[in-house]
Amino acid sequence: MSGSSRLDDSPFARWWRNVDRTTLICAFILIGFGYILMLAASPAVAVRIGASRNMFILKQVVFLSIAGLIVFSISTLHRRTVLLLSAIGGGLMLGATMLTLVHGIEIKGARRWIALPLMSLQPSEFLKPCFAVITGWLLTRPRRIGPLPGAAIAGGLYLLIALLLKSQPDIGMLSVITAVFLAQLFVNGLPLALVGAGVGLMMGGGVAAFFVFPHVRSRVERFLHPDVGDHYQIDTAMRAFGNGGLLGRGPGEGRVKDLLPDAHADFVFAVAGEEYGLVVCLLIIMVFAMIVIRTLLRLMRENDPFVIVATAGLVTGFGLQAFVNMASSLHLIPTKGMTLPFISYGGSSAMSVALAIGMVLALTRHQAGDIRTDGGFVSTLRHWRSA
Repeated sequence: MSGSSRLDDSPFARWWRNVDRTTLICAFILIGFGYILMLAASPAVAVRIGASRNMFILKQVVFLSIAGLIVFSISTLHRRTVLLLSAIGGGLMLGATMLTLVHGIEIKGARRWIALPLMSLQPSEFLKPCFAVITGWLLTRPRRIGPLPGAAIAGGLYLLIALLLKSQPDIGMLSVITAVFLAQLFVNGLPLALVGAGVGLMMGGGVAAFFVFPHVRSRVERFLHPDVGDHYQIDTAMRAFGNGGLLGRGPGEGRVKDLLPDAHADFVFAVAGEEYGLVVCLLIIMVFAMIVIRTLLRLMRENDPFVIVATAGLVTGFGLQAFVNMASSLHLIPTKGMTLPFISYGGSSAMSVALAIGMVLALTRHQAGDIRTDGGFVSTLRHWRSA
């Protein structure tokens, strides 16, 4: 056998032939934007809080480097291994989310983080992709698991997570996970009328959150009544987009990073708009859209119901998170503290999004010996051990 033939049959070559290279490249483009915009946005924030000028940059370099490794590593896994990883990781992150209610760090009235030596961990960020994969497996099982059908267990898991997120509270994450679950139910064949009822219940929950949680009510009222209340952050962000114009003021020339406390996180898109202009903002939007569209196109050619439902949930969570961040910065929806995937500062955000994209790439990669939805989880473990 020639050297080139051996190379073509290597594990890396097989992975490269079968993985969605467009989505993979788009993910690394977003990581590149993350590096660039952290260089632009974070030094002013660090100086303002009395830290080293390069503190956020150095940390985010580490976070994004790990994120890149996660994307690649997870994308090489077999679908059965992705399911096993989601089951184990989801169980651990569910327990950690419960722990935040007792030993979590309280920031702005919410307990969502656990203090670790080098970073704060937000377990619900990692719970989100694991939830999508596990519910994808449960919803596509025609048989019962013990006395209950898989769909009932998936619904119970969603209600447990919803209760935990409401208790933190984290209404934004709850909304995303609810949208993920509704999207999976729809893709799995739930009648449109029932999906509409679910959307109605979600809207009803939003109305209830308006009356129950003061911070939700404040954000909605400020959005609906621009002339009432404190609009400093959104007004500053909108001025930044206006100042940037078509091509931006140039790298390092923006001023919004000196004025907004969350310029490196929630409002990093405004930094991009001011320094790099409309053209780069549209490019970022196109890259996010490309990942979502490419994934959906690959699912149209997929025959495995588990892959279709699980991946639909993963890409829904990814796309919705990006939309909420950018729409909030543009004052299209009420402000919500949600990071822009791969671009905003944050270790939990970068690594959890990398986990989700790695899972998308692994699940949509053509593989032999795919998961059969009529087999049990024990059968899946046996296949995994023999693979």
